[in-house]
Amino acid sequence: MREFAADAEAGVHPQTVIEHFGTWNAAKRAAGLYPRRFLTREELLEQLRGLGDELGRVPTARDLSARRRSLPSASLYAHTFGSLANALREAGFEVLQGEERLERAVEQGAELALRLGRLPRMADWAEARRADSRLLSEWQVYRVLDVQRGAWTAFQFLVRARLLADGTDVRPDGSVGP
Repeated sequence: MREFAADAEAGVHPQTVIEHFGTWNAAKRAAGLYPRRFLTREELLEQLRGLGDELGRVPTARDLSARRRSLPSASLYAHTFGSLANALREAGFEVLQGEERLERAVEQGAELALRLGRLPRMADWAEARRADSRLLSEWQVYRVLDVQRGAWTAFQFLVRARLLADGTDVRPDGSVGP
């Protein structure tokens, strides 16, 4: 409302808008905008789905933060649904946890290794993710492993084991062959 009042091109005072629509939030709804603090659960889910459609992937808290002027905050989703992950699931997004996330990472790692002809390095993963946002981020992969040191090496070991189990030869230098 402050922004509207400060806009020299608005032409009317915010109080005039309120008198016409009953409330400022009713005016925002009539304009096709959503008052962030008073969204229904379904409106919150619609916002998430719309952002997901725009991005072509599952939205993150960082995506919401980057659009803080036009979308609800991650904390509002957490307050309403218990967590952002719960809201994403309810909106129909696939949200992996724990072992599911590790399994997905190893599966994606094996596919990338076959394309590269060797076990993927962290930099390879980052480059592949820039080309395909469906991949977990390299940091998500790194954090999914519960090890003190050498998380990426541990991940490569798991990818190697998967490739060997699938009948793919993995040589000592990390190169991959049929």
